Amino acid sequence: MVALGGAGCAELGRVPDVQPADRAALAQPFEAEGRLSVRRGSTGATSQFDWTHDGTTDTIVLTSPLGQTIARLSGGTAGARAEMADGRVETADDWDTLTARTLNLPLPVGGFAAWFRGLPREGSSSTVERDPQHRTALLRQDGWEILYTYTDNEAQRASRLVLRYPDTEPIEVRVVVDRWQ
Repeated sequence: MVALGGAGCAELGRVPDVQPADRAALAQPFEAEGRLSVRRGSTGATSQFDWTHDGTTDTIVLTSPLGQTIARLSGGTAGARAEMADGRVETADDWDTLTARTLNLPLPVGGFAAWFRGLPREGSSSTVERDPQHRTALLRQDGWEILYTYTDNEAQRASRLVLRYPDTEPIEVRVVVDRWQ
């Protein structure tokens, strides 16, 4: 694995918003599977995920390490919905509110579709540090810091991401992508 941090970055730039070339990339659909772990303060959880992004909406199925469905999350700009394993259904106006209510953690799923691909989300400024191959190595936006790791110098998509949010109880989300499509 090639780990890329701030020290080896070739380029740093403050981005006022999403660049025109990035808008087209953000509209592109993707599917991904992998594993994630979330830690807030001294509590944490792990899960597998299956994520479908069609450009405007996201569907994320979270399962336990043994394959049992924990939650099915779906939504877009019109709101978000969670179907929990116990049959409970929750809705909210946005992803942050929904995840705070259902998972007890305000995860930035609305921005994560962009961050997942190494792009800033629309609507707020960001700082991007690039590696020698001009891939995103570190992205800072909305108080979050996202560190990207690639399998090798040829890989165009990150295989690991670490998201950190400094809070009174800091949040850290670690993502390992097993499959991109």
